[in-house]
Amino acid sequence: MGGEKILPISGTPDFLFLSGNTALDFINTRPMLRGQPVELLKDFASVLRWFAAAELLDQKAVAKFRDRWSNTREAVACWRNMLHFREQLRRAILSLESGHGVSRSMLGELNHLLAQHPMPTQLVSVHGTLKKEYCFAPQEPGDLLAPLLNAAADLFSDVDPRRLRQCESCVLHFHDTTKNATRRWCSMKLCGNRAKVTKYAARRRRQIAAAQ
Repeated sequence: MGGEKILPISGTPDFLFLSGNTALDFINTRPMLRGQPVELLKDFASVLRWFAAAELLDQKAVAKFRDRWSNTREAVACWRNMLHFREQLRRAILSLESGHGVSRSMLGELNHLLAQHPMPTQLVSVHGTLKKEYCFAPQEPGDLLAPLLNAAADLFSDVDPRRLRQCESCVLHFHDTTKNATRRWCSMKLCGNRAKVTKYAARRRRQIAAAQ
């Protein structure tokens, strides 16, 4: 897909931006590697790297946060809160994907956090059309939750839950925006090609066995 980004991180699997949605990309920071879950957000520093890769913060802002907040209690608390919210969000997405709604407890928690971490918005004109744009100017680690909370709220309110999928070959989630809602894999470059190769190899084995 045209919007796919696969960004390498030294010593870990890549950050993957394949879902077409910031909230889902955030959930996908715990992918599977050789059948085991791998944590990509290992600490506050990796959180900042992900925010830069997701284009939520520029490099100048990342450097400023790193210099000011690294190794502080606030940074550790932010990191832990993010992981906790990510797993709450994962459970909500799994519920939607299975045909159920978002639980009242999740909605209550999300609304509570949105009130604690508001993010101002403004209207901007893009080619004569007015669009809402978030103003994200974090001052302390806790502020970093704001765009993730708003992305989750937008996902729940604006995205057809029938278009939320989990890759048939791995644990990654994505928003299916294809015309006929037929997307099956997180990425054709990754799982799609792998599935096709596996299917072709199985078909060839059957053909060879039938010819013998």
